[in-house]
Amino acid sequence: MSETAAQKPPVVAIVMGSKSDFEVMKECSKVLADFRVPHEVRVISAHRTPDRAYAFATEAEKQGLQVIIAAAGKAAHLAGVLAAMTTLPVLGVPMTTSDLGGLDSLLSMVQMPAGIPVGTTAIGKAGAKNAALLAVAVLALSDPALRDALKAYRTNMRAEVEAADAEVRASTVV
Repeated sequence: MSETAAQKPPVVAIVMGSKSDFEVMKECSKVLADFRVPHEVRVISAHRTPDRAYAFATEAEKQGLQVIIAAAGKAAHLAGVLAAMTTLPVLGVPMTTSDLGGLDSLLSMVQMPAGIPVGTTAIGKAGAKNAALLAVAVLALSDPALRDALKAYRTNMRAEVEAADAEVRASTVV
């Protein structure tokens, strides 16, 4: 990958129902940037800007997008609304909420009716990071360099855990 992600058209869209979700979704953008995956970040509400949501979803594939990551809280309809209007994979990230801690968001995304799937991740920052990694895995199916980068990422994670294990074991020898 000789070009930087910023020089290529986006292949992943991170869409949030509210600007307040951006603090969490920065984690998603960071992972995509680390893998040099060109992406865009948008605020589009399923409830407050339904016409914009429709236009975005129906034009996404023509714009070159391959994966949509949708973050929303409470009723969390954004991922399902976008999934209903495109055949692109949609990955949902439930946001933490003040009322039910994000359980409401999680259930709204994960309980999609049969036929309109939304791949749903964990609530909050872990979900944001995992959604990006899932998007990378989807893109890696047709990009050998990205597949190698994902394998290297996992190898590095394994090495970090093994080093932590060795450190803990060495410090607890009786």
